[in-house]
Amino acid sequence: MRSLPDPDPCCLPIKLDATSNGEFAPVALEAAARHARALALGALGDAARRLGQSRRRYLASLLGAAATLASFNRAFAAAGRRGGSYALAPEAPFELAAAQAALGGDEFIFDVQLHHVNPKGAWRKTAGPNAFKGMPNSRCGKDDHIECFSSGALLKDVFFDSDTAMGVLSHVPGASDANPLDFEAAGATRSAAQALDGSARLLLHGRCMPTLAGELEGMNAQQARFPVAAFKTYTQFGPPGGAAGFFLDDERYGTPFIERARKLGVRNIAVHKGLPFGPRGLEYSTARDIGPAARRHPDMNFLVYHSAFDTAVKEGPYDARAKAGVDGLVRSMLDAGKPRNVYAELGSTWRFVMRDPDQAAHLMGKLLQTFGEDHILWGTDSIWYGSPQDQIQAFRAFQISPEFQQRFGYPALTAAIKRKIFGLNAARVYGLAPEAMRKRLAGDAVQKGKTDYLDDPRPAFTTYGPRTRAEFLAFRRLQGALP
Repeated sequence: MRSLPDPDPCCLPIKLDATSNGEFAPVALEAAARHARALALGALGDAARRLGQSRRRYLASLLGAAATLASFNRAFAAAGRRGGSYALAPEAPFELAAAQAALGGDEFIFDVQLHHVNPKGAWRKTAGPNAFKGMPNSRCGKDDHIECFSSGALLKDVFFDSDTAMGVLSHVPGASDANPLDFEAAGATRSAAQALDGSARLLLHGRCMPTLAGELEGMNAQQARFPVAAFKTYTQFGPPGGAAGFFLDDERYGTPFIERARKLGVRNIAVHKGLPFGPRGLEYSTARDIGPAARRHPDMNFLVYHSAFDTAVKEGPYDARAKAGVDGLVRSMLDAGKPRNVYAELGSTWRFVMRDPDQAAHLMGKLLQTFGEDHILWGTDSIWYGSPQDQIQAFRAFQISPEFQQRFGYPALTAAIKRKIFGLNAARVYGLAPEAMRKRLAGDAVQKGKTDYLDDPRPAFTTYGPRTRAEFLAFRRLQGALP
């Protein structure tokens, strides 16, 4: 392996930081998480020296990830956060077989929430030359810094630097002419990937913001242009001077949107819930409409992106009085009789609760209690968080403590359940046969490229999304979501 310069010392194989996906203001780490980072940074250097390896080589190996998670365990336990932990043998930071047992895996990983930016999109006409320049990855060395966020970055981070096998390319909120990833560019990425390997690694979301004029009619054109696996919407999005948002069960916007998707033969409705953008439209970010809409449309699937998670709501045991957050989704499901056509998705949500094992345990426990192991979907919101491999490794090792299982009735988070969440559930929703897809993907061009790449891997351990409020506000203005 060629020698490489050491990565930024702030970077860890498993990332804990304030990065946002651009839909919520960055949230600073608490003291326990900062302590976990500090312990991990010291442990990585000590372990690399003990094994006589360069820091770069150690960081890029499973040993580095194991040492990081072991440090997190120590820090969180010292802070009294014992609701969940990462199952690792003591020798995992030093012995590859032990690290592989905890963090390796052969699951069919199907990421239902991926993003990238179109460097040549119409949005650049009004965005200005400095758009995205403040983001952490904007200094990747490209002549045009927007190329740092392009489909090429998605290919490397998701398919080369992680164990992800397939994904769904999704959209961010906003009008089509202000959207950093417009539908045509998303379709072009899908087509390029299919032409490259012939295996359709990427599925595609259509987009619809029903509160914008012409959006419902535009669904027809999208379905005619590319195969649409689901239509994605943001109920809390509305244009200035117009409706602040809508609910899926209202007759003006929600029902017509769902019925048009049905007429087009698209049975999957992907809806952003939680992660409110701000005071305007706040009520529409809650999930009170999910249960009623699902019960009214039993032939449709409702994929609840982010599981209605709200960074301002600390996840704990279920509270029926909660007005926002995952508990609002749980209550909507319970009130509707827990309809079986609703799925909870983990994009940004799992990544955020990795900073607090108690919240992580409550979140996963409540979702398993309410939805069951067959109705939770894996998503990471990459590329905003860089490679999703750290999220994958952390989820593989995470366990809900026996104490929380006993106190709150949460099930154990077993390897079999994780396999379903990682990809088997989404494969069923999208009508795919995982084993058949494995065979098609095993010898394609992407896999061959990855095999060559792994002879000299260069994971960056960096993130793309905004880390500060100023970066966040700049990003939101690109989408017309702020004045």
